[in-house]
Amino acid sequence: MKFYQALVIFFAMFFWSIMLNADVIITKNIDYKSQSNDPEDRDLLDIYMPKDAVDVPVIVFFHGGALLYGDKSYGKDIAIGLVERGFGLVSANYRLSPDHSHPSHVDDAAEATAWVINNIDSYGGDSDNVFIAGHSAGAYLAALVAIDSSIIEKNNVAHDKLKGTILISPFLYIEETAPQRIASNAVYAAIWGETKQDWLNASVTPFIGPDHNNILVIYADGDDAWRKEQNTRFVQDLKSEGCTNIAAIEVPDRNHKTIMSKILDQNDQIVDLISHFISQLEISNANI
Repeated sequence: MKFYQALVIFFAMFFWSIMLNADVIITKNIDYKSQSNDPEDRDLLDIYMPKDAVDVPVIVFFHGGALLYGDKSYGKDIAIGLVERGFGLVSANYRLSPDHSHPSHVDDAAEATAWVINNIDSYGGDSDNVFIAGHSAGAYLAALVAIDSSIIEKNNVAHDKLKGTILISPFLYIEETAPQRIASNAVYAAIWGETKQDWLNASVTPFIGPDHNNILVIYADGDDAWRKEQNTRFVQDLKSEGCTNIAAIEVPDRNHKTIMSKILDQNDQIVDLISHFISQLEISNANI
């Protein structure tokens, strides 16, 4: 009897989900590494698109979790919110520590992004209008792909195929973040190594320079002070190098978790901010 009750509940939830997201077309578990097979499915991505999408802008999104945990399901809510605004979103897994160390995580992020650029046209997206984004650790990965052109170019994709970057509450300056985290838990040494040079190599610092344009950084008023400082410093560092269309925005009444978990709340600002950022960039490009 319990089996049949569970079955009824499952199908009820399944059809309710279809009705709730009737205009969201979801394609799950696409392998973005066709030449290999990850036994833990860390090489899979999900595509969320508007119904009957044609040439819509697409955001490639990477989940948070300190590079230790998390998966592509973390991108579901932000995907639904953005699809309702006419955008597509791809949420991708990547390899995690402690089993894998830098640069495995960011290499996966670049490979997933390259797959999207090369294939998203077949799903109704515009391969000439691809953005990279993430939350927390995922935003750190997105930042590295955005400002170190060599990472995505290893996948035979030109860096200028990325039209913009959206970073939600990232950590960025690993030479500061790594020693603090290792002091709190030795597992973090498996992520970036244990030397100052290792940490600097994994940081945004060596890649701060000109021509890193079109970056939106969003953080919560309830984020830790050190994180907020890194977010605003990153924007100021880029602006000091002459980069354009760079902004940092603090979102009120949110913390590091609720900035994502409340993204579908009626009064939430995240989807509005991202939608405005992409739309304004499209207008600017159209006027060139």
